[in-house]
Amino acid sequence: MTRTLFLPGAVGSAAFWKPVARHMELDGVFFDWPGLGDEPARTDVGNIDDLVTIVLDRMNEPVNIVAQSMGGLVAIKAALAAPQKIVRLVLTVTSAGVPVADLGGSDWRSDYFQAFPNAARWIAEPVADLSRQISSIVAPTLLIWGDIDPVSPAAVGKRLQALLPDADLHVIPGADHDLARTHAGYAAELIERHLTATPKNTLKGNG
Repeated sequence: MTRTLFLPGAVGSAAFWKPVARHMELDGVFFDWPGLGDEPARTDVGNIDDLVTIVLDRMNEPVNIVAQSMGGLVAIKAALAAPQKIVRLVLTVTSAGVPVADLGGSDWRSDYFQAFPNAARWIAEPVADLSRQISSIVAPTLLIWGDIDPVSPAAVGKRLQALLPDADLHVIPGADHDLARTHAGYAAELIERHLTATPKNTLKGNG
């Protein structure tokens, strides 16, 4: 059975995805992010790419990745670095390397540091636009968004759907940036269906 890696957002807690995993009865690998949220810092972690390295170190065999918000950027970077190790992706309410502000997303930084005053400041650094590279990711991808998320609005999910060769977008009515907690059962159903789906024979644009 393919292992599933669960990546949280900037809250950084390994507990974030556990309600969804319980609904799925899936014992995956749950990451935390050193220095983010209330997680203790590590001297060897000082930027997003260090988090990508942490994930890549656990990808000694092909895996599924389920990621939220900033964790989606980590997932995209991991998929670009080791495409042969990605079986399926699930990205929820994430920027994933596309310019969120251009698509109506609000700036989350002030609220974040109010909630987590001791969090590492590097999390607020600008993120490169990976739009061109994203189109090379062929792993089947499920995109889950909420229709009332001010941080990563549904337009971001639509942009990613257009960029990724094999992506399906599901927008949950009444859900926002915390949908993996507020709609855990619904999200679990969507994710389980995606992770257990029969592989498609064709990709968008191939025929």
